[in-house]
This record gives sequence, C-alpha cells and structure tokens, in this order.
Amino acid sequence: MSSQKVLSTSSQAEACEYVPNSTASTKPSTPTVKPCCVCKEEKSRRDECMLFSTNGEADCKPTIEAYRQCMAGYGFKFP
Repeated sequence: MSSQKVLSTSSQAEACEYVPNSTASTKPSTPTVKPCCVCKEEKSRRDECMLFSTNGEADCKPTIEAYRQCMAGYGFKFP
C-alpha cells in the first residue's frame, strides 16, 4: 500500500488538501494547493461585481486585480 495520502471527496476541506507527487516536490515554483481552494472571498467579490455591474470589467478592475494578486501569492499566474 502506498504511503501517500489519498484524497477523499467526502468533504470540501479534504478535497482541498494537497497531495504531493514525485514531480511536484522537485519544482518549488509549483503551487501547493488547488486554485479552487484559495482566494475564495476575492473570487466571490470579483464574480459578484462582474455579474451585477452595469459597466462590467471597467467597474471591476480593482476586484479583478485583488483576485489576481491573491492567486499570484499562491503561485498561480494569469496572462
């Protein structure tokens, strides 16, 4: 039996746990969490702004940038 921890889908908290594999441990720049599990508040604010804003992206630039900066802090890059 493998010594790696197996993810269970029984709860969201467990689904967000990172399970390292042999290639991820050799690359320090690889994010250590799933993108769905970080920056939830920033993403929620960004999504709400985009959905309910009358000018769309123009009104939401600060919330979009806050989300991008948060994700970058976890190692995720956007074009």
